[in-house]
Order: sequence, then structure tokens, then C-alpha cells
Amino acid sequence: MDPKEIRQLFPILNQEVNGNPLVYLDSAASSQKPIQVIEAVNDYYRTYNSNVHRGVHTLGTKATDAYEGAREKVRKFIHATSTEEIVFTRGTTTAINLVASSYGRANVSDGDEIVLTPMEHHSNIIPWQQVAKATGATLKYIPLQEDGTITLEDVRKTITNQTKIVAISHVSNVLGTINPIKEITDIAHERGAVTVVDGAQSTPHMKVDMQELNCDFFAFSGHKMCAPTGIGVLYGKKALLEKMEPIEFGGEMIDFVGLYESTWKELPWKFEGGTPIIAAAIGLGEAIDFLEEIGMNNIEKHEHELTEYALERVSQIEGITIYGPKKRAGLMTFNLEDVHPHDLATVVDQEGIAIRAGHHCAQPLMKWLNVSATARASFYLYNTKEDVDSLADALVKTKEYFGNVF
Repeated sequence: MDPKEIRQLFPILNQEVNGNPLVYLDSAASSQKPIQVIEAVNDYYRTYNSNVHRGVHTLGTKATDAYEGAREKVRKFIHATSTEEIVFTRGTTTAINLVASSYGRANVSDGDEIVLTPMEHHSNIIPWQQVAKATGATLKYIPLQEDGTITLEDVRKTITNQTKIVAISHVSNVLGTINPIKEITDIAHERGAVTVVDGAQSTPHMKVDMQELNCDFFAFSGHKMCAPTGIGVLYGKKALLEKMEPIEFGGEMIDFVGLYESTWKELPWKFEGGTPIIAAAIGLGEAIDFLEEIGMNNIEKHEHELTEYALERVSQIEGITIYGPKKRAGLMTFNLEDVHPHDLATVVDQEGIAIRAGHHCAQPLMKWLNVSATARASFYLYNTKEDVDSLADALVKTKEYFGNVF
């Protein structure tokens, strides 16, 4: 793959910001969209905008075919067994909340345990806090090693026969840590627990296979993988989804409604109440086509090389602290001595470089790192080594600027 050629397919990247060519290094927050995705969404609204499932007219049929066609693309992309296991949601947050509110509250009780890690995004902590409060369950955390990884020995020590749910990120959005989901799932299953995996930071960047990982639930968002905002996916094993009750009620998800009783549609539609996110789902399907044409293995290889280069280049700058393990996904979280991350991000923005600054919705991890905030540069298929060089040069300028100020 040639990232310079790929970059040309993203209209937003061909612009200047503050008089400099845009260097977008914030894809872990939200990726940019290729022209194919933009045109697919535009085509839906321009030529066959209609609700799905309900109508038998031509536009309705075409919209339904495109919407359900996107579901099949998702199934194949993550190697699920059936489209019945693919539930469209608003994003990773909604997907995890669905599992917590439906499966969690029905299957967790007083004295049970829910196991997490301190590296989780708030979206994979707060829902489980609420389940614990409602049921009397206990939250437990697998400890982190000094480099921000976890060991399988600690996993075995933390997960017990009282553990009902293990909720864990596939890839940390701060440290870039890649967790061994298959091995963790095996341990959880041995103890009778189910696994809920936050795949928001892995699915856009590497091949994910539900048969290989064998996790029970897996959630991810479209907007981080070249698709529109407002669309996400919950994968769940069919046997578990069938036993779960919906948490939203209304149109689309019903089979029969009487004055006093109602019944639900079959999977996956019983979890998709109301008019679904049709255009964004179609855009997600187009994004999957785009990513598969490039090749997920090619994307992962490119990001690995780029991240290694970034770690080597930026670590040479005096006063820089980089957080996380040596082996990581395509992001780099760091601080510059005596410069607040928000100030740092503001200064490099003047050079046309977009990075993230803050707690990254991971305040427990910030506390573990003993910092209030960090800066984060995250890479994707359209980034180049020249982008990394621009960032490194901007960091040197930032260091010089604040050195002169103080």
C-alpha cells in the first residue's frame, strides 16, 4: 500500500490548517472518511432514501437490501457465524451498555464478580459500575505491569469461580497495549464467565476473527474505521443474544403488539427498536469494502512500521516521556516536561498538526500513570513518515517556545 496515494482518497486531508498542510494524527478518536464512503451515503439520500423493512415499494426494497447487505459485510469482516449475531448500534458505548443492561443485570447477582482492567475506556467501566450497584456484585481489576500490559498469571489470579463477566479492551486507547483476548477468554470460560470485548481500537487496524477470539460479545464503532459517525456493532454469540431481553421498545423490534402484551422479532432486529441508522450502516458497509480492498494485514503492517519510527524519532527529544509497552498498536501517548498537554496540542495545531490531549476517557489509567492528562498521536492507513517528522519538528519547536517563555 502507498499511504500517499491513499491519502488522496480522503478529501478532508487535502487542505491547509493555519497555513500548513494538514497532518491528521487523531484517528484513535475518529478516522477520516474516503470519498467512496461519502459518495455511498450521498447516493442513499439522493436516490433511494426510504425506511427499511416496512415498505414493499421500490425505494424501500433497495434501502432494505443495502442496509441488510451492510450487516452481511460486517459478518464476513469479523468472521461471525450468522448475521443474527450482528446488532447495529450507535457505537461501542451503546453496544457495551446494551450488554450490561440486558445480559449483565439478568445474570449477575449479589456476591458475583465483574472483572475489568485499569486501562479501560470509561465506556467499559461505568456500565459495569452501574450493574454492580444494581446487583450487589463486586468489581475487580486485573493489575497492570509497569509497562501497561497484563500477564496471564494475573488474569488467572483475578478471575475466579465467582466471576460472571470479564470486560476488557482489545487495544488500549491510551497505551496501545494489545491484550491477549483469546487466552483471556479461555481462562474466563474455564471459570464459567463470559467475555465482553471493547474492540473500538482494534477493529479498524487489524484483522479480528470472532471464531479465533471466541469472545462472547465484541463491540466496535464505525467512525474509527472510515465509516460515518453514529453507527456501531455489537457482536454476540447467538445462544446468548437469544436469551437476552431488549432494552429499547417500539417500532421495528416487535412481532405482535396487543393492548396488554407484546412479543419481539427474532434476532438481530429485536435489539434495533425504531428507525435504524440506515445511511451510516450503508456507509459502514462501503468502508469495509474499502478497508478489505487495501487489506487489513497491509494496514496493520504499515501502522506497525510507522509507530516504531515515531517511537524512535520522538523518544530522542529531551524531556519527552512516552507511555506504554514497546509492542503496541498504532498510537503514541506522551508528555513533554513542564508543558501541559493542552498547551502542547494548541501549539502543534498552529503547525497544522492535529493530536489529542486530555485524559482520553481513561481517568483511572491517568491516575495509575500519575498524571492528569497526556498528549496522543494516533496513526492510520493515510499517515506517512513525513507526518511523524512534522510532529517531531513541532514538538521541538514547542519545547523551544516554552523554554523561552519560562
